Amino acid sequence: MESDSPSGNPPARRIALLIDADNVSHTKIAAMLAELSKYGTANIRRAYGDWGSSGLKGWKARLHEFAIRPIQQFSYSTGKNATDIALVIDAMELLYTQKLDAFCIASSDADFTPLIMQLKANGHEVYGFGERKTPAPFVNACTTFLYLDSLDGAVTVDPVVSEPAPKAKRKDRVKPSAKVEAPVADSTPIATAPRPLAQDATLVTILRGAVEASAREDGWAAMSAAGSAAKRQAPIDPRNYGVKNFPGLFEATGLFEIFKAESGQSYVADKRNTDRSPRPDR
Repeated sequence: MESDSPSGNPPARRIALLIDADNVSHTKIAAMLAELSKYGTANIRRAYGDWGSSGLKGWKARLHEFAIRPIQQFSYSTGKNATDIALVIDAMELLYTQKLDAFCIASSDADFTPLIMQLKANGHEVYGFGERKTPAPFVNACTTFLYLDSLDGAVTVDPVVSEPAPKAKRKDRVKPSAKVEAPVADSTPIATAPRPLAQDATLVTILRGAVEASAREDGWAAMSAAGSAAKRQAPIDPRNYGVKNFPGLFEATGLFEIFKAESGQSYVADKRNTDRSPRPDR
């Protein structure tokens, strides 16, 4: 998707994000919100599915993390997907009851094609996210469609697994008859090293998406615009990460270049963007 705001400041547009949780991975939600921030704010965020099923177990933490409202839909008949019908009903209700500028349908199911056509016929843009298996009718019906595996900023962090302590060799084991003084417990608490912010996959995805959404042609984004774009994706408060403001948060990750002009205006750029200007064009 390409932003329709060349100035780097997306319009104040209201978007309804409707997710078919049965067909979308929970690992992509941060990247989807980052992409949508180029077009406006996803004021309405809903995910549909049978939340008692084991298949949606990974979604539950993401719902709270990104303020997504879960819509429970039971399967009334075997082989029938009631989730699709619930999503369509909600979309039509939102169309006529809310003042929205656009919809986003996240799914790989072609059954949503008629819904997309109806939304567009009523003057709304429809953005689509889905897997590579998404049928062509669904893809072509959307105003803009992006495959989930093409989303930039998706970060995968391997979990840190502690090495198990090696077992003592047989000859080194203490015999039961031997008297061994019990070690004195150290009451000094062990300091746990804080997790580097660069390893916070969700935070990094949001910040990179914010910079991309608000970047100008020179590859630099005004810090104020990047901060606003980040807050449109998730309720981020830099103080929760041990810093006072967004300049400190971007800098603390070590993944962004910060430039402060003589006027006091700060700019930020993604270090991965090798095409950016050495300094922002002010």
